[in-house]
Order: sequence, then structure tokens, then C-alpha cells
Amino acid sequence: MRDKLFTALKVLISLGLIIFLFSRVNLAEVWRLISTADLALLLLALALYLAAISVGCVKWQVLLRAQGLAVPFPSLLAYTFVGLFFGNALPSNVGGDVVRAYGLARHTGQAEASAISVLVDRLVGLAAFFAAAVVMAILTVALIGGSVEMEQVIVAVVVAFGALMLAFALLFSRRLTQRGAFIFDWPILAVFKPTAKRVFQALQAYRHSYGALAQGLAISLAVVLITSFVQYAIAAALHLDIPLVYFLLFNPLIAFVLVVPISVNGIGLKEVAFVFFFGLVGVERGAALSISLLFHLIIVLASLPGGLLWLRRRSLAPESGSD
Repeated sequence: MRDKLFTALKVLISLGLIIFLFSRVNLAEVWRLISTADLALLLLALALYLAAISVGCVKWQVLLRAQGLAVPFPSLLAYTFVGLFFGNALPSNVGGDVVRAYGLARHTGQAEASAISVLVDRLVGLAAFFAAAVVMAILTVALIGGSVEMEQVIVAVVVAFGALMLAFALLFSRRLTQRGAFIFDWPILAVFKPTAKRVFQALQAYRHSYGALAQGLAISLAVVLITSFVQYAIAAALHLDIPLVYFLLFNPLIAFVLVVPISVNGIGLKEVAFVFFFGLVGVERGAALSISLLFHLIIVLASLPGGLLWLRRRSLAPESGSD
């Protein structure tokens, strides 16, 4: 019941943001921009986004190797696409990361290690986006001037980045884990003790894997860069003359805003973020909204192969029993 209420609230927030924004934008101009878009450049943007997904899978594979898990890249790519399908193309309560972890667990037979790899993969990605957001927020103020809103964004980004770093420290803290281990001696929690040990062992694999974590961070920064070029290609397809530097500045900031899970798949929140940030450099609301809408379309299109893979695996499951 609580999940349904939360989903309903997110739907209302998405609808409210869309209605609010559409009432303040020239929709005829939005349609004109989208209807005259250069299809070749949009296909380039889609190809770049698919490349970003593939690069993200390389990061996941690097982090898995730190745990001693050798998983073929095509399998990781398949789990990622299925996760994207559930996370982006469907208004589902089943998160894409949960689907990724489930697929990997069926492959490896190690549920705890699989779940931890997805968690660390997500945290490393967030660390890259937050770090980029901190730098870009400061550069934005330096290049185009500050405002009350931008000051609030900077404060929020710095606080979130600090909280994420604290979460990393606590997650890998052996001392904290050992001090809290006594709770599994309680009769009601004793049944979970073996699982807790496997989770602890999976986490400790990353405790001194500085090379893997550094590689993961570098690869995540590459994903940030590629997705900035995706948005730039979309703007070029719309015949908008917006300098690349603004996409490099605002992409991490928009991604930071979307971390807040208050809307359905970021719908509404993403559009408002595009209009706000690009409005700081004089981009018309209709143009910024057009970029956001096409960017969301590309995200959904890139997720669709995951739906086909999921359907194929479901059809094969009764016969083969494999994932």
C-alpha cells in the first residue's frame, strides 16, 4: 500500500511539473524544432548514448574482477540493457539495479557479491557525477555569474558529495562492521548471519582495490563526457547554436538533480532542470525543453533492446532453465 501511494505521488509530481512547464513554454515552437530536427544527428546521439552504456559496462566488469568474478562482457551488457528497460522504459517499482543484480546472481550463483558489485558500481558512478557537478557548479558561477539559485545548487552538490564520501567510508569500514556484528547473535537475526558474512566479504574485496575503484571513477567520468556530447548532438540536430562548454557544465548538474527520486523516471524534473540551467546562459525555454524531450526519447529508445532480451530469456527459460 505504501509503495502504491509513493508511486501515485511521483506520478502527480511528474504531471504537475510537466503542466507547470508546458504552461510557460511556446509549445508551437517546441513542435517546430522537433519536427525539423536532423535525423542523422539524432541517430548519432543515439549511437553515442549506446556507447556510453557500453562504457559503463566496462566499469562494472572492472569492479567485478576486483571481487574475483570473471563475467563475459556480452552477459553484463545484456543484464544492463534489461535493467535499463525496467528502469527507464517502464513506470515500474522494480529498479533497474535490482534487475541487473538478479541477472548477475543467476549467472554467478553468488547473490551477495552480485548485489554488492551493483551497489559499488552505482556509488562510483554517483561519485563521478557529483565530483563533476561540484567542479562544474563552481565553473558555472565563475563563467556566467552567480545567483541565489546557483548558490543553493552548489551547497546541495557539496553536501551530497560529502555525504556520498561518508557513505563510502562507512560501507568499507571493517571496524564499524565488526562492532555491529553482535546484532546477528540475537536469536531473531541469527538466521541472517551467514548472509551477512558473505556481504561483508564482498565489501572487503573493494577495501584495498584502489586500482579498480580509480579505474571505475575514470570510466564514470568518461560516461559523463559522452552523455554531454549526446546532448550537444541533440542541440545540433535541432539547429541550435549552443556552445559545447555549456553541456559539459550542465550535464552533471542535471544528473545531480535527477538523483532525487520524486518523479517517475525523472519525467518533469529533468525538463525543469534543463530549462533552468540552460536558461542561465540565455537559451529559450522552448529550445531547452526540446533538447530534454529528445534526450528522454533517446534514453527510452536505448532501453528497448533490454525489453527484447527480457522477452527472449523468458521464452527460453522453461526449456533451458538458464538466464
